[in-house]
Amino acid sequence: QVQLVESGGGLAQAGGSLRLSCVASGRTFGSYAMGWFRQAPGKEREFVGGISKSGSNTKYADFVKGRFTISRDNGKNTVYLQMNSLKPEDTAVYYCAAKRAYYGDSAVPDQYDYWGQGTQVTVSS
Repeated sequence: QVQLVESGGGLAQAGGSLRLSCVASGRTFGSYAMGWFRQAPGKEREFVGGISKSGSNTKYADFVKGRFTISRDNGKNTVYLQMNSLKPEDTAVYYCAAKRAYYGDSAVPDQYDYWGQGTQVTVSS
């Protein structure tokens, strides 16, 4: 019902920046809270940040606080992840996800209803 397409990944130097975008299909984008997750080789998928349906509230993993910012534009069906001060350990495939329910822990992958295909982020030193 909802398709998510990420873009904006690529190569960055340590200390550099990238901005990821996730565009959703359909006309109900504002009915979903959105999250960004990442997965590195050999590791489980982990929460990066989330944003409420209206964009009023955000939540971040401790390892990205002060460096990453999540935002959304409901008129464009798009959620963004601005990544600054990148570190090599940020290297991973980054996924966006959509969550309809108000309840539940937004940091838990199982709480999300739809997922994108992911975009690769590689940070070199």
